[in-house]
Amino acid sequence: MPTSDTQTTPGRFQLQFLGANATVTGSRHLVTAGSSRILVDCGLFQGYKPLRLRNWAEFPVDPASIDAVLLTHAHLDHSGYLPRLVRSGFRGKVWCTEATRSLCGILLPDSARLLEEEAEHANRSGSSKHHPAEPLYREADARASLAHLHGVAFDRVFQPAPGVHARFRMQGHILGAAAATLEFEGRRITFSGDLGRPHDPLMPAPAALAESDWVVVESTYGNRTHPAEAPDEELLAVLRRVIARRGVVVIPAFAVGRAQMLLHVITQLQETGQLAKVPVYLNSPMAASVSGLYRTFPRLHRLDAHALAAMERNVHVVDSVEASKALNRRKGPMIIVSASGMATGGRVLHHLLAFAPEPRNAIVLCGFQAGGTRGAALAAGQKQLRIFGQEVPVGAEVVQLAAGSAHADGDEILAWLRSAPTPPRKVFVTHGEPDAADALRARIEHELGWPAHFPEYLEQVDLA
Repeated sequence: MPTSDTQTTPGRFQLQFLGANATVTGSRHLVTAGSSRILVDCGLFQGYKPLRLRNWAEFPVDPASIDAVLLTHAHLDHSGYLPRLVRSGFRGKVWCTEATRSLCGILLPDSARLLEEEAEHANRSGSSKHHPAEPLYREADARASLAHLHGVAFDRVFQPAPGVHARFRMQGHILGAAAATLEFEGRRITFSGDLGRPHDPLMPAPAALAESDWVVVESTYGNRTHPAEAPDEELLAVLRRVIARRGVVVIPAFAVGRAQMLLHVITQLQETGQLAKVPVYLNSPMAASVSGLYRTFPRLHRLDAHALAAMERNVHVVDSVEASKALNRRKGPMIIVSASGMATGGRVLHHLLAFAPEPRNAIVLCGFQAGGTRGAALAAGQKQLRIFGQEVPVGAEVVQLAAGSAHADGDEILAWLRSAPTPPRKVFVTHGEPDAADALRARIEHELGWPAHFPEYLEQVDLA
């Protein structure tokens, strides 16, 4: 049994931080409420190797002892460990919004397929220290985990464990994203999940913070302020520049949210004549499947039927491996949107192999790039990338969109905290690199006058 596995007691209300501490990945928060255990988010660690190795380590508590999981949203850094948790013995329900349930049905099997492909490639190339290399989980594990998902409507009170009541509130960010509030014996704690932006071109503004005694808040951009420039203005400048020199624009994009935002913005720029109508390709089967959900959940985003139809008409979906390979033999000008958003895997790696060396091309980064990822290396100006065991020179122009994030910045996070009906007893700052998390902690203390804490990995606190 893991060493931190402790006996639960009726009346006990505790919180333990099992991830997203001094990093933006691996969101996992364990709430002990009486004799029940509830895990809020079940994410993968990504980025630096020491973090990724946590995915392979024994889970800090026995998965079979966890009564329920609550997912704030479907991004893999919040949901992607779920197949491994189920395979390791978790047998309870996984509560989430209906849109999150639908997205997980796409993301988790896709994540498993990528893990299996990476293991197969490592075995063929001999690039792994493990013989044979094994995936963290397989597609069968991912599909088995989906049977545990239970969708619930926003603002509906449900009971994930005896004596515990919970509710999801809309957070913007991506389809189905929610803040989760748990109540036990009159005490309330709210987990922000990933907080969206009030004026995102795709998603609605986050709902106000619920009455809470404690708040666990993300801090991805806690030390920054997003520029006032709109994403379309920033993107237009680089697209025009590269198209004029007949180059190829490769945009690594998160398949959920950012891919759809980028395609919408590019479509609008072409429809209004501001941008030449060069071919636009979406080369991500997962992103293509996700885009269909925007018709399924029309009330959860800002796009109307006309905007969705224009996007479908304007974008060429790459629907096979052969077509993906053929794309790499094409010449510019053209625009390729492909997953993954931090260039950690997926078809975008093959496009970087093909197009990164050529100076007339451009690589456009949209969204946060976690330390230790290829996206972060590109953003830092690195002139070589290691892809599939090869050293790939980066001659292409690299641009990071400052206005392209789906995460609230420091000012927007503080505005959301201020929406609380009354001040909480304490705010726990998570899901941020150390400088971002500590900067937000200081602002909460100095500007709001609330106690705030930047917890360490595996730290446990009594909610008393």
